[in-house]
Amino acid sequence: MYRIVWMYDIRPETAEIFERVYGPEGDWVRLFRTASGYLGSELFRSVTTPGRYLTVDDWAARAAFEVFRGRSASSYAELDARCDELTLSERLVSAGESDGV
Repeated sequence: MYRIVWMYDIRPETAEIFERVYGPEGDWVRLFRTASGYLGSELFRSVTTPGRYLTVDDWAARAAFEVFRGRSASSYAELDARCDELTLSERLVSAGESDGV
């Protein structure tokens, strides 16, 4: 499995929209579901830092994600650009593979 974790600090006034776009039925999940090898996503809201969220995206393998990114580069970039106005910052926390360790 390949897991990607992002951290976001959002604009407080965009919380409802952010949660809808990044949530379990949101725009990102709908885009990811077009790909073979996508396993699911989770959205976490920090209980200690207001306005901070994590997303965790699971893929069957790194190769599945890379194929998706190649085939969906335009759609990915368009959605990412639309989401810029929702956040103050975003940071890739981790991208890694698991062999059942």
